[in-house]
Amino acid sequence: MILTRTNKEFYKNILIVSLIFIIDRVSKLYVINLSKLNSDIEIFSSSFLNIIVVWNKGAAFGLFSFNENDLYNIFSGFILLVIIIVLILVFKSKGVKRLSYLLVFGGAIGNFYDRIIYKAVPDFIDFHVGNFHWFVFNVADIFISIGVLCLILIELFYKNYEIE
Repeated sequence: MILTRTNKEFYKNILIVSLIFIIDRVSKLYVINLSKLNSDIEIFSSSFLNIIVVWNKGAAFGLFSFNENDLYNIFSGFILLVIIIVLILVFKSKGVKRLSYLLVFGGAIGNFYDRIIYKAVPDFIDFHVGNFHWFVFNVADIFISIGVLCLILIELFYKNYEIE
């Protein structure tokens, strides 16, 4: 009975991470292909949202961007270490906390895949108000941000309670 419950939980976790990865891949491939067809980085533009392709070699939201190959590889190794730590936290947690870590893990896997394949992460969602632009981001970043926000809320409001 315990083994069956564990297997079901494992398959649910795999399904969640796989769905996040697939949604992220499909969105990135779609935008990359649109940009190639249009021969332009700007695909869509409105008064508050632009869809543009920006190749991010840095961390989240383009922070710590650099061109040095060795430094890029060291930074990617550090990101892989963080992903492994998040995976360990997935196994050690349960309930909403586990789901939050799964969101972070799924998004991180999507962005890490791009780091390996493209040597950069394609970001394409550009929110702006007038001339103020937020960092350009992608679907994986959305899942990571939601997961981190949930973890923060859990720590702030439910630290002494077990959330299922």
